[in-house]
Amino acid sequence: MVSPAGTMAHGTVTDQPLDLAAHEAAVADRRTGAIVSFQGVVRDHDHGRPVTSLEYEGHPSAEAVLREVAAEIAAEPDVYAVAVSHRIGPLEIGDVALVAAVSTAHRAAAFAACARLVDEVKARLPIWKRQVFADGTEEWVNCP
Repeated sequence: MVSPAGTMAHGTVTDQPLDLAAHEAAVADRRTGAIVSFQGVVRDHDHGRPVTSLEYEGHPSAEAVLREVAAEIAAEPDVYAVAVSHRIGPLEIGDVALVAAVSTAHRAAAFAACARLVDEVKARLPIWKRQVFADGTEEWVNCP
């Protein structure tokens, strides 16, 4: 997808493992002086409680929302390209749930744009997380 500013924006929701290197390659450009990437990894705890596994469920509009967020960040004047993906389905501890990469001419702009991208994805993406705790209980997170 090409954003209104002519930069590239990629967004995917998938049940397949995510590849950080592929995201970084997708945003590479001869003009690029900085690529900043982020991986959201499934951890073994939440608010002091041990987590054994989790599952993400997405609304049918999730990929469209993700692409919209990617295009908005890609349209920023300093951004050359954006690639972001979120995983759905069952995940284990250590699995990658979210990958984001942003390219710009300079590092400060890349760090700032990647942070905005991740924050906007977390705020707007209609994907909900079911956490299973070591004691057998579970909870839904970010569920309306």
